[in-house]
Amino acid sequence: MLNALQGKLADRLKIILLSVAAIIIIALFIGQGLNADNYSFFLSLRVPKILAIVLAAIAISVSSLVFQTITNNRILTPSILGFDSLYVMIQVIIVVTFGSMSMWFSDPIVNFLLSTLIMIGFSLLLFGLYFKRKNSNVFTLLLIGIVCGSLFSSVTSFFTMLIDPNEFAVLQNSMFASFNNVNSDLVYWSIIPLAICFLYLYRISNTLDVLWLGADNAKSLGVDTQKLTIRVMLVLTIMIAVSTALVGPVLFFGLIVVSLTREMFNRYQHRFLMLACSLLSVVLLVGGQFLIEKVFSFDTTISVIINFAGGSYFLYLLMRNKLN
Repeated sequence: MLNALQGKLADRLKIILLSVAAIIIIALFIGQGLNADNYSFFLSLRVPKILAIVLAAIAISVSSLVFQTITNNRILTPSILGFDSLYVMIQVIIVVTFGSMSMWFSDPIVNFLLSTLIMIGFSLLLFGLYFKRKNSNVFTLLLIGIVCGSLFSSVTSFFTMLIDPNEFAVLQNSMFASFNNVNSDLVYWSIIPLAICFLYLYRISNTLDVLWLGADNAKSLGVDTQKLTIRVMLVLTIMIAVSTALVGPVLFFGLIVVSLTREMFNRYQHRFLMLACSLLSVVLLVGGQFLIEKVFSFDTTISVIINFAGGSYFLYLLMRNKLN
């Protein structure tokens, strides 16, 4: 009893420290170099950027956490369904078909809506066709997602060979996550669907706690696992689609954050874990972008660092699980 109480107090202290760290790093990011003459101009650029980073961090981390619960596997993320590859393929096909100067690519609002709707439509088609089957298994769905992701990557590689080099240089910015040219209108409009999705997941967090026991145990406790899986998958798809269309693909970030959260906190309650991984993801992503701008002077992008660190950490998890 005493050990449990001490553990809860330690977890609350960690949450407070993460909250303070997030506030400090956000304040440093926004307030650097501000004075009475330039604050209006710089705030108009930095506030949408920091909002985009925070929204993407929360969406990616929470969706990865819940996705691991749905699949009952701690090394999977929603990217396995191929949304990152689909997003890049959409951008490539738009440029090949209409050109980089068309409104479908150059207008950020039109491109955001088109990319989001296509990704959501793909998920609805995939889930609709798959879950109509009897005895459908979520791991078979993941295998289908891997095949689709491989197909999307192959199509992307084929069309990039046909693109004019000048248009490819314009297209290349869409292939990696970027927070430097975020459209403020997109950021503010993204708040609404992401907030609705987050509140829904927060509301069913107690059911997700039961689902973490396994599908068979959850069924025995009265949870309709198939219906819950379909609903949660659709919510996660919206979150991933919006965040990817907003800032670009970030492959391994969710894996890193959720794994570190589980290392830091020995808790199973999703309400607590969603808060913890959201705070940790904000600290890491904002801090990483701050280092990119101030230490590396934009010589690299945050997605390169995330993919390198995430790939290495993924291999470490595989080796650790194999040894255990």
